[in-house]
Amino acid sequence: MPLNLGWTGILLLALIALLFFGPSKLPQLGRAVGSTLREFRSGTKELIQSDDPAAQPKSESRE
Repeated sequence: MPLNLGWTGILLLALIALLFFGPSKLPQLGRAVGSTLREFRSGTKELIQSDDPAAQPKSESRE
C-alpha cells in the first residue's frame, strides 16, 4: 500500500518528528533510518536474485 503523501503531509510528519525527538536527535535518527532502509533493500535484492533461476549460473557441462 503506497503512501500518497504530498508536501503538506511530509511537512506535518517532519514537524511531529521534530517535536517528538527534538532537534539534537534528528540527524542520528535520519542516519539510523537510512542505514536500515539500505540493509533492507540489499537483503530483498539478494533474496530476489537467489529466487530467479535465470540469475543463477548453469551447472551443466557440455560435451
